[in-house]
Amino acid sequence: MSFLDCSCISHAQVQPLDIEERYEDTSHQFLSCDGSEYTLQGPAGGDDITGLSAEPAHYQLLSELGRGFNNLSQVNMARYIPTGQLVAVKQTNLDECTEEELLQLMNEVLLSRLFRHSNLLTSRLVFSSCCQLWVLTPLMAYGSADTLLRTYFPDGMSESLIAYLLHGVLKALEYLHRMGYVHRGVKASHILLSGEGRVYLSGLHSVYSMMREGKRMRAVFDMPHHSPALLPWLSPELLRQDLHGYGVKSDIYSLGIVACELVSGRVPFQDMPPTQMLLQKLRGSHCCLLDVAPFPLGELGGLKVSRSGVDSGIGESVATGSLSHSATAPPTDRPQSPAPKNHSVTLHNLVQLCLQQQPERRPSASALLTHAFFKQVKRHTRDSFLSLMYPAVPLTSPEDPPVSCPPAPSCHAPTSASTDTTEAVWDF
Repeated sequence: MSFLDCSCISHAQVQPLDIEERYEDTSHQFLSCDGSEYTLQGPAGGDDITGLSAEPAHYQLLSELGRGFNNLSQVNMARYIPTGQLVAVKQTNLDECTEEELLQLMNEVLLSRLFRHSNLLTSRLVFSSCCQLWVLTPLMAYGSADTLLRTYFPDGMSESLIAYLLHGVLKALEYLHRMGYVHRGVKASHILLSGEGRVYLSGLHSVYSMMREGKRMRAVFDMPHHSPALLPWLSPELLRQDLHGYGVKSDIYSLGIVACELVSGRVPFQDMPPTQMLLQKLRGSHCCLLDVAPFPLGELGGLKVSRSGVDSGIGESVATGSLSHSATAPPTDRPQSPAPKNHSVTLHNLVQLCLQQQPERRPSASALLTHAFFKQVKRHTRDSFLSLMYPAVPLTSPEDPPVSCPPAPSCHAPTSASTDTTEAVWDF
């Protein structure tokens, strides 16, 4: 039974989504061209959740990690009671979803059965209980890249860590593009990092197929129904909505915006009104990296810095836009960069290539994987990975009382009084 038939589900009944066999063989049609590179592989180590049950009573909900899907889904850390394994549980109240949102959820569930890649966050365990859709994924102990920026790296990450994250994202995008899909939602909060150091790309509800009647289209024209908060990452051709459409190269533009975000800790175009942002992008305004120290700002010291401040390098109109805290009195609850940031030539070149105005001038994901900037990405040991992440620490099981143990069947949306939904940092 499909989870869309929510009204037919008994409040005490659990219905696993048994669509495995229907879509199990589909991916082989796309992977047969290069089986050595695109093999069907599952999560490794502690990221494996294939042996868990589809019974809500077997899970103890712990702390809330964030919200997603237009704030309709709540993500909680949970403990699988039989083994003690920690997982992430995303619960969505289907009664509150529109028909279009239900179709997006179905699309995400189906794609989770279709895709097999070690850098894509998919789930093999999806079930419904009452009118709640449960989606279980491995616990991303380091959270999202956005979490890391806000908590540990407010002025940007090291180039080694940026290369490590973007390399994993590019491998996921290369796989998606080869399969004939465009992601349309690449941003820092959709880049997740497990405790073992594996990079995952999430946000499959925004993925769109470029296949029509067995043929791959050069461009598509569907406008994703995103919230305005995602607009800074979207490409000019996607926002333009003209007869030329857009293709997989729109994801490459989004990757360039993410690179700027990881470098400076601020999102280009973030504080612009949507109309001004659209005009800036359509006019070809370029984002670039500035080799400056966030604190102090020298002659710009009178300005206050926001997540779209001067480090994002998107022009004077943005540098003097809305601001959040003064440079002369930086907040004391977040670590500060100790020295000026001089970015490498290869990083500058990578950002410039990704943010080309004309999509045909941007390299493909496969080509970017051979870029000189990623030569520093090596096979990391546990110690070398921890050195990249310092001072970040992974999530652990909280000592405070759990949210529920076990959860009782309910058709009410999960709530949490302690979480500010505007600051939710794990959005998948």
